[in-house]
Amino acid sequence: MTVTRLDQGQRYRPRMAFLKKIEALMMEMQSPDTGIKTQTQTVMVASIPHAVTGNDILQWILQRLQITAEEALHLGDLFVKYGYIYPLQEPKNLTLKADGSLYRFQTPYFWPVQGWAADDTDYAIYLAKKNIKRKGILEEYEKEHYNMLNQKINYKWDFVIMQAKEQYKAGKERKKEDRYALDCQERAYWLVNRTPPGMQDVLEYGVDRVTDPNENKKNTMEAYRREIMYYQQAIGKTRVKSSVSLGGVVKYSEQFLSNDPILSGCLPSNPWITDDPEFWDLNAKLVEVPTRMRVERWAFNFSELIRDPKGRQNFQLFLKKEFSGENLSFWEACEDLKYGDQSKVKEKAEEIYKLFLAPGARRWINIDGTTMGITVKGLKHPHRYVLDAAQTHIYMLMKKDSYGRYLKSPIYKEMLAKAVVPQETVKKSTGLFGRRHLRSSPSPIILRQQEEEAKAREAAATVDITQVMSKLDRRNQPQPPK
Repeated sequence: MTVTRLDQGQRYRPRMAFLKKIEALMMEMQSPDTGIKTQTQTVMVASIPHAVTGNDILQWILQRLQITAEEALHLGDLFVKYGYIYPLQEPKNLTLKADGSLYRFQTPYFWPVQGWAADDTDYAIYLAKKNIKRKGILEEYEKEHYNMLNQKINYKWDFVIMQAKEQYKAGKERKKEDRYALDCQERAYWLVNRTPPGMQDVLEYGVDRVTDPNENKKNTMEAYRREIMYYQQAIGKTRVKSSVSLGGVVKYSEQFLSNDPILSGCLPSNPWITDDPEFWDLNAKLVEVPTRMRVERWAFNFSELIRDPKGRQNFQLFLKKEFSGENLSFWEACEDLKYGDQSKVKEKAEEIYKLFLAPGARRWINIDGTTMGITVKGLKHPHRYVLDAAQTHIYMLMKKDSYGRYLKSPIYKEMLAKAVVPQETVKKSTGLFGRRHLRSSPSPIILRQQEEEAKAREAAATVDITQVMSKLDRRNQPQPPK
């Protein structure tokens, strides 16, 4: 049994544990002694310091972790996708290339494990600054986010624009290489935290949680009292012995063994193997005379009877003789309301109430006052399941009272006596599940050869052999001198 703690919920976003391991590798990778040697590289007419190549990163991972090249490349991709390393030449391509492509280590301030979240205000400032720098040329998804944020935080949009202008002005005062590196850092951060359409969101945590599992709270006496009460209730719950539950499974399996078409076979034959539709004809929903196996299954439990349309039809005959046919009719009407057309729910609920539940109804059913009160109150705002309480009451009434008498009644015994016992159709079949081996059509080349041979035989049969021999004799005779 799984015990769920009371203080666990669904709102808190936990810190990813494996990011700690990535951080440790990043620290080693940037170490002056054991890390990758960085150097200044020229990108877009700007000298970028502390740049590394993708091949250097891949070789360091191979030597440090002693793994295969495929695993090392996958791990390098994760470093880039989670924003610990960002590309300088193709900012949107968050993958590690094992060549001379240039990369740079992300500032720890932008690492995913930092406490500050990717706030809408910060993203709005970033987009406003980019809009100022590029004079309104943004990508389509960035334009949509920009307009959405303008409406969402319109009350402080002046602050957003002011911050964007100040950051843009401060950026112009920096050196060209520093400005380019900072732009790449910001772009890489927002590509990870505000993923564009079509890209994988690696920071998707799934369902949120209420509490922080890493938070160390001081428990009060009330919290301890609740926890003790919870565990007392958990210990006091009744449990079924494994021997009893397994015995129930065995009994259920033995009972349904003879009615399992896979284990016991289909009678008269399996229509999927023999192409004989007689099995479907004998087991149609409202066939005139059902099979004996089907009728015997009605006696297993009440749900088997009421689930079968033919069983319900036969059960209805018995209920009419007992003057309680309205019970099954009400149950079927509730099923139609529950699984029928949504647009007709209100209309059907009103019809059911007038026919079965209203005072003086034509087919009034007998339910207790509490259930009637719940049903009448729910019918003020009808929905699919408004009659569940009344339906359950009638179902249990038929199961406990009428079902037992039905199995002993002449109606059920007569149906059992008339039931068909189909004879097995013996047909040869091979394979694991008795499947027929389908023969493939002959090759066109073989067919052409057979046609040519047939034509040659036909031509040979029509030739007169005497004329052929006479022609050969004339050719062999000596010719007179000219």
